[in-house]
Amino acid sequence: MRHRRQTWKLGRTGAHRLATLRNMATSLFEHERIQTTAGKAKALRPFAERLISLAKREGLHARRQVASEIADRGVVKKLFDTLSPRYHDRPGGYTRLLHLGSRYGDGAEMALVELVGSELKLEKKDDKKKRRREKPEVQAASKGKAAAGKPEGPEAGREGGPSGHERTHVHPSAARGGRRDRGTGMTKKGQ
Repeated sequence: MRHRRQTWKLGRTGAHRLATLRNMATSLFEHERIQTTAGKAKALRPFAERLISLAKREGLHARRQVASEIADRGVVKKLFDTLSPRYHDRPGGYTRLLHLGSRYGDGAEMALVELVGSELKLEKKDDKKKRRREKPEVQAASKGKAAAGKPEGPEAGREGGPSGHERTHVHPSAARGGRRDRGTGMTKKGQ
């Protein structure tokens, strides 16, 4: 009897369903976060967690069992070298499902599947903003006395020359005095 042995069918044959789960698990381990439909995400969760549990055993047989499900050797190496030590003390629950709402085209419920511990780090974006703010000051200081006679601000690049801000390419429709319509590629005069 197969009591309580249910599976997510996903409207596919068994081989197609297995191939779908293998591909999604490979993408999940490679990118540590994927966006898919809610049904596929719910089917992927136990499949991926079983592979992580196999990787935690760290034996040759476990590596071969994982390699039979995941074809990409680089992903198998990442699973054993970086992901399994991350979950060494965790007894399951390696993935997280976040529901995103409906997809625009067909209204399918979407979900984000991510590995626990691979959350977005917002500090990096703040660092990039700080670097962007610091760059003009650093560049102005590095120019030093060489830029003493040149104008600063918005007028600086209008003359052309070594600043690199002169306009080198003009679209043909703009040169004729019209604006190009993106849909047809035709130009509209007088606009």
